[in-house]
Amino acid sequence: MPETSATEEPANQKPTPDRILAAASALFQAQGVRAVSVDAIAGQAGVTKRTLYYHFRSKDDLIAAYLTARDEPNLAAFRRWADAAGSDPAARVTALFHGLSRAVRHPKWAGCGFLRTAVELNTLPGHPAVVAARRHKQAVEDWLTAGFSALPPEAARTLARQVCLLIDGGFSLVMLHRDPAYMDRAGEAAAALVRGSLPAQAGGQNRT
Repeated sequence: MPETSATEEPANQKPTPDRILAAASALFQAQGVRAVSVDAIAGQAGVTKRTLYYHFRSKDDLIAAYLTARDEPNLAAFRRWADAAGSDPAARVTALFHGLSRAVRHPKWAGCGFLRTAVELNTLPGHPAVVAARRHKQAVEDWLTAGFSALPPEAARTLARQVCLLIDGGFSLVMLHRDPAYMDRAGEAAAALVRGSLPAQAGGQNRT
């Protein structure tokens, strides 16, 4: 079957840019961004390289699009997990880590795409994908900070950064040891940290 043009889409088929991005995302997550060639992405998407470059100027732009597409869905999942636990900050953090623990146990989980990509491109701090990864991690930190509003702004930011360290530390150790229990232990540490940092009326009931 001949490939469709860049401006025409067959019925009942994803738009070409979406197919290219879906193919790239699957390959990048499975193999890493450096190991995957443009030829492999085009082949997986069922398009020519010419069509791929019509929609994405370069592989670098495609890598950035891969991470940008993951940003809001990841944040939405974090919010959904936390919101299910109500308003208590420690309970919300516990629920967040329970969600992360389930995620890292999924058979297809291959690590945090943002961290993996940033490590692969660590010599290119201005790379658009590294910028996208940094933006996502900052958004997570900002969301956590807002949840610790019972604290002064600087203290809330510090606590959020400590929880972020436990999230990404959990991701890293699960990847390294292939043991999801590290995320469980990170969650226990995060909950204890939050309980000990917040005033009793804001979720620190067990503080001594």
